[in-house]
Order: sequence, then structure tokens, then C-alpha cells
Amino acid sequence: MTLDQALAFGILGITIGLFIWGRIAYDLVALLALLAGVVVGIIPMDKAFDGFSDDVVIIVAAALLVSAAVARSGAVERMMRPVLPHLRGARSQVPVLAGAVLVASVFTKNIGALAIFMPVALQLARRTGTSPSALLMPMAFASLIGGLITMTGTSPNIIVARVRQEVTGQPFGMFDFTPVGLGIAACGLAFLAVGWRLLPRGRRAGAGLDAAMTLEAYTTEAHLPPGSALDGATVARLEELGEGRVTVATVIRERFRRFLPTPQWQLRGGDTLLLRGEPEELERVMARAGLQLAGGNAQGQEASVVEGVVTGESVLLGSTVAQARLAERFGVGLLAVSRSGTRVAQRLDTLRLRAGDVLILRGRVEGMADALSTLRILPLTERSITLGRSRRSWIPVIVMGAAMLLVALHVVPVAIAFFAASVVLLLLRALSMHEAYEAMEWPVLVLLAALIPVSEAVQSTGGTDLIAAGLEWLMGGIPPLAALGLIMAIAMAVTPFLNNAATVLMMGPIAASLAGRLGLSPDAFLMAVAVGAACDFLTPIGHQCNTLVMGPGGYRFGDYARLGAPLTAIVLLVGVPLIALVWGLGPG
Repeated sequence: MTLDQALAFGILGITIGLFIWGRIAYDLVALLALLAGVVVGIIPMDKAFDGFSDDVVIIVAAALLVSAAVARSGAVERMMRPVLPHLRGARSQVPVLAGAVLVASVFTKNIGALAIFMPVALQLARRTGTSPSALLMPMAFASLIGGLITMTGTSPNIIVARVRQEVTGQPFGMFDFTPVGLGIAACGLAFLAVGWRLLPRGRRAGAGLDAAMTLEAYTTEAHLPPGSALDGATVARLEELGEGRVTVATVIRERFRRFLPTPQWQLRGGDTLLLRGEPEELERVMARAGLQLAGGNAQGQEASVVEGVVTGESVLLGSTVAQARLAERFGVGLLAVSRSGTRVAQRLDTLRLRAGDVLILRGRVEGMADALSTLRILPLTERSITLGRSRRSWIPVIVMGAAMLLVALHVVPVAIAFFAASVVLLLLRALSMHEAYEAMEWPVLVLLAALIPVSEAVQSTGGTDLIAAGLEWLMGGIPPLAALGLIMAIAMAVTPFLNNAATVLMMGPIAASLAGRLGLSPDAFLMAVAVGAACDFLTPIGHQCNTLVMGPGGYRFGDYARLGAPLTAIVLLVGVPLIALVWGLGPG
């Protein structure tokens, strides 16, 4: 092993370790790796920032913008509307909704496709009494397998196309992924149509959507004004007004003294109460008791109340409500919180928000859409308020279709086609410039741009071939199909810890080098890495789509493996032979 290889492996090992540790943001870890590579000399100074101009970064950014325009157009929801009245139970709802998300993921980023249909699913669950837990996880998994079908459906496909260009001189095309992706998607969707029954059934509450969305009821904060009719009454008396559906979880007296009250606890004017229950019941009790709701200053006919889930990209993550200054900065107030698996027993303004928390917000109608977009909160109520202004137009769909057609006909490269589509959509005002910047997943783009030179350094020092030689020794004597399956399984295993983009950047060149050493097709091994990196079904943290449904679906960490483990096995059992059939295992 040379000194440069040792330095490259050292940086790579520390980078992976920091990714797994998870205390430092992915994008910052990537920037540190890039800086370390420049400092030790394995990345030339004049090549340090080449990743920021790389085609893969441009393609991912343009795909995000085009996806956002399609999502905001409302075209997909309009197509679904005639079908929804005929879906009366989970047996029909799961395959139709999962199929719709899968199809949308073929053309848009999978997180965008899921965001389009989550409100539709939750409204359908409200009307029919279906538990959202039966719908949301199958939809999230469908969005992941749908992204396998085209190059722009998911970031791993875009990145692996670039790796192939480095290895063979020719990138994968827009629809080179389609034969394998369609086969996996068809089998995956068939499983999800019946496999949703593996999900826990004890999560459904009979009171409707608001209770079914999470394991715990909502918690709201209210004040008992001095002179109230309940001043001096017992906690039991207040709870009787809610007919047993609302409980007084905590009483806060003299600002800081907190009590867990018994039914005979005597209330005083000036007390702050943390009430738990369903939104409708909380509203009824507060009206009957004359309580004053904390949070949200917008009143009257112009006020709008919206229920939404905190996404993994929200600026609120890790902040308390007081630190976020929602009313001052965004014009909205927090009325209630529901957190899956946790009882909220503290004042709402001291609660640190997490991804998956379900919030009830109140604000002025004209400002609510912009507030949700800025805060990255996905609304779960009727889509009268969307993440941005709704544009009922087919223009984004037409522009996206034209871009994909130009790529399929080899008229222009992918980067140029989607860059042009982005510019056209901005000119046609399908998105404002502010919305375009909001649509960018900046941490992912920075991670890609910083890790590309690091990945190239590992290759240029011979480190990739060295790792491939080690894998060749470990795999010595096993059949080619088993080697292909092992590479896909490794990609699946490391993705929850490394992020799918980082997995492809690091494993793609290694897989291609291993294929060369084994005398097999690099195309097949690159496809296996792309599929493995895109298919994390075992944890809520490996992909944004999985995190997004955790709170609204009331899921626990272990629930993902119930549905995800069989689906992972299906992807391996179907994907590996299908890749071998389509791309062949002979020398490339």
C-alpha cells in the first residue's frame, strides 16, 4: 500500500465513521473530507471544486426543480380525483395509492411524489375510516421502487450513470434503468398490495383520522382565566366536559411549578393546563370551559388552521417553539402537537421539535402557504393549502415530458435537457425564484459536489483497485450471480448509515473494479449498486420518505422491518437475476 493510498483510505474511513456517528451534518462531513484531501495532497488544488460543476450536481438540482413544479401544478391530484370515490377500503386503497405514488416517482423525485399523495391518502382515510398506518408506509416504499425506473427518478441512478461514464466512457441513458426497474416495481407493488396486512393493526383508533394518525393524542396548552366558572373546580369536573375524551395531563402553576393532577385536584384561575385529546374534543372542551388557547394570534374569519407534519428538512428541527419564534418570523402560532410514541408533558414553547411531529398551526390565510413552504411542513389536511401556491396547470408536466423525450431521442444530454426545462418553467412562472431555491436539497447537492473529488482521489491513488482485490479474495470461488447479489446486499446494508448518494459515490467505482477483476460486466455491478442504494426499507432514518410517514402513520422503528424485510428479499430475489438477464454477466 502506497502513502497516497493510505491517506485516501484514512480519509475515507474517517468520513464513513462520521457518517455513522451522525453528530455532524452529512454535507459538513463531505466538506471536511474534501478539505482533508486537499491538505494532504491527494486532491489537486485546481481540481478541488470540480464537483460543484459536475453534470450530476446539475442534473439532481434541475430534477428537484422540475419535480417541485409538477407537484405544485396539481395535475396529478386532478387525475386521481375521479378514482377516489370508488376506494372504500384498504384492500383497494393500498394498491391504487401505492401505484399512483410509484408512477409519479418515475417522473419526479420520490420525496416529491410522496408529498403529493400523502394529503390525498389522509383525506381518504378520514372519509372511509381506514387507518393511515395501512396506507402510508406502502406509499413510501412504492415511491422508492418507482424511482428505479428512470435515471432521474432517484439520485443513485443519476450518480451511477456518471460512474459508468468514467468506467466505460458512456453514461447510462434515461431509460436504461427501465427493464430492471419495471420488473422490481411490478413485483414490489404486487407484494405491497397484500403485504400491508403485516403492519400492526392495533394502531387504529376509532375516533377517526386525528387519533389514527399517531399513537398519542394531541397535546395543547390552555390558560384558565381568573374568575372563570371553573376557578376552584376539580380536574374531574373539567374532564367531564369532554365526556372522558380529554384529560388534563399537567397543571403549571406560578409559571414554573408543574403538577401531575389527580381527579380531585383543585384548579385555580391563572393555571396553565396541558390538555390531551383529539382536536375536535379539545376544541369542544375549551369552548365549554371558557379556556384561553396559548399560541396563534390570528383570529376571525381570516384565520386558517392547518395540520401538518414536520419533514426532515424543516428549519424547526432541534429548535424549541420559543426559539423558532413562529408568530414573529412566520406569522403562525402552534396550537397543538402530537408525537408518535411519546406523551408531551411540557409547555409547548419549550418542546424541541423532531421530524415526524404532527402540528396544528394557526395563521392568516394569505400567509399560511408561504409559512408552510418556508418551514418545510407538509400539510395533512385538505390541499387547499399546499407547499407553495397551487398552480392548476399542465405546463410543468408537458415541459418535463418534452425534456425526457429529448433525452430518450439522444438530441441533447440529460444535464442540458433538464437545465433547459428548469429555465423554461421559471420563465413561465410555474415556480417563482423563491420557490425554486426552496426546492433545492442543498445538503445533498453540497454532499455530492464535495465527495466527487474524494471519490476520484480514491480511484486515482489505486485505492479502488486495492479494495476490489480484497473483495475478489473474499468472494473467491462463489458464482457470479452470488457476487452480484452480495454487492447489492452490501449497498442495501450501508445506505442507512452513509446516505444513498454517498453509498453510490463510494461503492460504484469499487463494484466496477471488482467486476473487471472477476471478468464480469461492470454494467451489471453498477446497476446492483444503484438498486441497493435506492432501496432502504428497514429503517425510518435511511430515506426521507420513510421519515416523513413515521409520525402521521403512528409507526415505531421496528414496524419498518415488518413490511420492509420481505420487500428487501423480493428486491434481491427479483433484481439480481433480472440485472443478470438484461445486462449479462459476461465481460463488458
